[in-house]
Amino acid sequence: MPPLMELQAPGAWRAVDFVSDLHLDASDAQTFQAWSRYMRDTPADAVFILGDLFEVWVGDDSAARAGFEADCVAVMKACTAHAALFYMHGNRDFLVGEAALRSCNATLLSDPTVFGFLGDRYLLSHGDSLCLADTDYLVFRDKVRAPAWQHDFLSQPLERREAIGRDLRAQSEARKAAGIEYVDVDEAEAVRWLEAADARVLIHGHTHRPATHAMAGDCTRVVLSDWDARATPPRHEVLRLTKGGFQRLPLA
Repeated sequence: MPPLMELQAPGAWRAVDFVSDLHLDASDAQTFQAWSRYMRDTPADAVFILGDLFEVWVGDDSAARAGFEADCVAVMKACTAHAALFYMHGNRDFLVGEAALRSCNATLLSDPTVFGFLGDRYLLSHGDSLCLADTDYLVFRDKVRAPAWQHDFLSQPLERREAIGRDLRAQSEARKAAGIEYVDVDEAEAVRWLEAADARVLIHGHTHRPATHAMAGDCTRVVLSDWDARATPPRHEVLRLTKGGFQRLPLA
């Protein structure tokens, strides 16, 4: 498994939130507005964004000018006035870099990260690298996570990168229209990760299949919901962890 990062919550924390797969995009004002209100109003001590906050991110320089990306960074920065903010890369937003995160006071998490909270250990992941049956994607993932590939891509003009991003969004919409489903997590591999991390609960996104799964070895897999405020009914759910356990909180 990948190297483990460890994060211990301060003793004063009493509630933390987890979200993922919001796939924010300038064409979807409703989901952006729902997220913006949530980030402003959450009473949690910390917010963990476990990947794919954005439908696509083509470089931090896209947020250096007025526009949608800059608005998103502003929302995150405002949130950090009342909650700690942690960010983990997903398969759509792996190019969110240090400049963007530094500008909004967010902390980048490795995938996976062990999170200690109120005496328990939780393993956090986006989840894509656990989908072992999605072999074509895993080959692609290795390619685009390589520093050389990222350097070459980010060296291209912003307008060219944005055109590539538009093409990727179009491909994604075509897959949705065709009804292609995400490959699910390999549970045997998930259990191996948990054993290596000395944890019993895995929290992840990516698969767009919100549920809680009992696994071997007294392990549990908690899957986050994707967001789509335009859906019927709307999907914008937060997973909150407190001393009492997990709560799934759909936004009003």
